[in-house]
Amino acid sequence: MIIAATVAVLVAGGAYLLLSRSMVRAVFGMTLVSHAANLMLLTGGVSAWRGEPLTDRMDPATAADPLPQAFVLTAIVISMAVTVFMLMLAVLGHNDDTHRMPATGENHDR
Repeated sequence: MIIAATVAVLVAGGAYLLLSRSMVRAVFGMTLVSHAANLMLLTGGVSAWRGEPLTDRMDPATAADPLPQAFVLTAIVISMAVTVFMLMLAVLGHNDDTHRMPATGENHDR
């Protein structure tokens, strides 16, 4: 129940930040949503505590499934790449929504 509430809070906070105008807030919102997705993947595959998937130490039927952990690891790498890309876009375009060209039609450098 606690993990479900945590996922709900992360998704709500991420959606709120994604709907704001600032690019940095949108990046933080994407980060929160990606953390919520990682928690959902992890809780979907690990419903109870299980042992290591080592065949010589325990029965394979009671061992943990390593696939959800692999999915979460892949999701973490992808979310880091998306976060870095979005931060780069935020740095390059930080002045785009506030810069106004004069009405004379001349091109002015920033």
